[in-house]
Amino acid sequence: MSKENIIDLFPPMNRADMDACGWDCPDFVYVTGDAYVDHPAFGAAVIGRVLESHGYKVALIPQPNWRDDLRDFKKFGKPRLFFGISAGAMDSMVNHYTANKRLRSNDAYTPGGEAGFRPDYATITYSNILKKLYPDTPVIIGGIEASLRRVTHYDYWADELRPTIMLDSKADLGVYGMGELAIVEIAKALDEGKKINEITNVPQTFFLRTRQGTQQATSVQSEWNDLRLASHEECLKDKKTYASNFKNVEIESNKKHANRLLQDVGNHTLYINPPYPTMTEAQIDASFDLPYTRLPHPKYAKRGVIPAYEMIRHSVNIHRGCFGGCAFCTISAHQGKFVASRSKKSIMREVKQVVEMEDFKGYISDLGGPSANMYRMKGKDESLCEKCVRPTCIQPNICKNLDTNHHPLIELYKEVDKMPQVKKATIGSGIRYDLFLTNEDPSGKLGYDEYFEQLMKRHVSGRLKVAPEHSSDEVLKLMRKPSFNLFVKLKKKFDKVNEKFHLNQQLIPYFISSHPACTLTDMAELAVKTKDLGYRLEQVQDFTPTPMTLATEIYYSGYDPYTLKPVFVAKTKQEKLDQQRFFFWYKPENRQYVKNALRKIGKAAWIERLFKF
Repeated sequence: MSKENIIDLFPPMNRADMDACGWDCPDFVYVTGDAYVDHPAFGAAVIGRVLESHGYKVALIPQPNWRDDLRDFKKFGKPRLFFGISAGAMDSMVNHYTANKRLRSNDAYTPGGEAGFRPDYATITYSNILKKLYPDTPVIIGGIEASLRRVTHYDYWADELRPTIMLDSKADLGVYGMGELAIVEIAKALDEGKKINEITNVPQTFFLRTRQGTQQATSVQSEWNDLRLASHEECLKDKKTYASNFKNVEIESNKKHANRLLQDVGNHTLYINPPYPTMTEAQIDASFDLPYTRLPHPKYAKRGVIPAYEMIRHSVNIHRGCFGGCAFCTISAHQGKFVASRSKKSIMREVKQVVEMEDFKGYISDLGGPSANMYRMKGKDESLCEKCVRPTCIQPNICKNLDTNHHPLIELYKEVDKMPQVKKATIGSGIRYDLFLTNEDPSGKLGYDEYFEQLMKRHVSGRLKVAPEHSSDEVLKLMRKPSFNLFVKLKKKFDKVNEKFHLNQQLIPYFISSHPACTLTDMAELAVKTKDLGYRLEQVQDFTPTPMTLATEIYYSGYDPYTLKPVFVAKTKQEKLDQQRFFFWYKPENRQYVKNALRKIGKAAWIERLFKF
């Protein structure tokens, strides 16, 4: 297909494209901080294609220049219904800066990996520009940046509490989480003639209303019960109060029947409507079955590849949501705790699309999800889930009501393996080994052993990457991760399967330093325990506080939101560097420091254990 014909398959990205469509103006203009990739793993593509499927005219402004005369923002003029804004697939500050607050030199969501094509706090910047240029046109913000900054939150890069992003962005309405259902309902309401300030009862949306003293300027009625959070100003005054707020936000975000949240900020009240019910199979299939080209826009061809696209171009996402609830992770805050799984038919349709791509060489890079082996897992009795308020289904123990049957996943793998064009389908996303190791399955009814053996024989390409994250049970408990003993059990099982089938696979663990509750002694213990297992660690990272995670709230406040007990946090650059050194104890430049540190913390006996070869 020629470049010109391929372009016809994409939504308009400039005035000429729009004219070629015969439009006077678009219904909806989507502004995003990412380059445009027409693939179901990219939010701009999903929202655009969903609205298209409902008959709306969608135009795109990817990575607009915010420094010049703003011509990019003006290229389509005023849309008929509204502007939509997303910072992109990542929070713009996470995208820009390392854990040490150093500016990154690349951007995985930009052609050629080039940095500098989106501003800091991109959602706020884009929204303010559009509100100034088109003050009478509704501006709706969404994506992960808006989603995780919807309420008072700690911003690591400014080192301060910031209010809801609605205040600084001046947007009319926000959508949190996966936004397909909400954006269609909003578009229909506007199309029917409703004013943007009249749209107050759409689930998974948030908005501000002005107060007059202690009274609301307008009554905002709803079908939901209200839960009032501590105000932004109260959070500023007291860190323990702020920590308590997070507990309520997390619980309500992951309930089947949640309350509407209200929070006062200045002379405004923030309303956060409860989320939609977990997507049905039909709903999630409909989203993934839309006519994506699975390609970046042809206009980027001369600028180089888009790294984030290269990683997933031959991958297939099989579900959304994660019930792991890891303290440092934002997935459940954005996608939800309950898993929405695609049908096997929908997945196989996408696999067929992948194998028919011109550059497909026989290898699917990932057949997974947020946690690859949660496919089709849900409550055995879902009426019990209706009442549940646990933020995680598997920690500190696996819920007895959770169906951890791996057979649906096994059958899916086998179905993909049958395709003659597929040489290998690798599981590149992480797996939760506690799902098949915590409990026994002697009868094979749940498929634990069969799953792991098939995984290793057919779906690991040299390295199986897992995330024990730490060795300290105290740290792991706060992380909402299983005991390190379970990783040791996995290693033994891994080695056994390797030997049984004459494989040569490697087990690669990921670890985090400087996580709340982690002390220097904990890091020393991690070094010793992993060395005993034969590891010299490479896959490691320093904890980075990101908005709306349990670990971030503890990092800022110093309190566990669920117990309100104080928690140790390594905050200074020196403290963080000292912890990192234990990852790389074997490097010559770190050996003397590690030996001295072990003596200082009363663990001199570990010196020989660590450095004896």
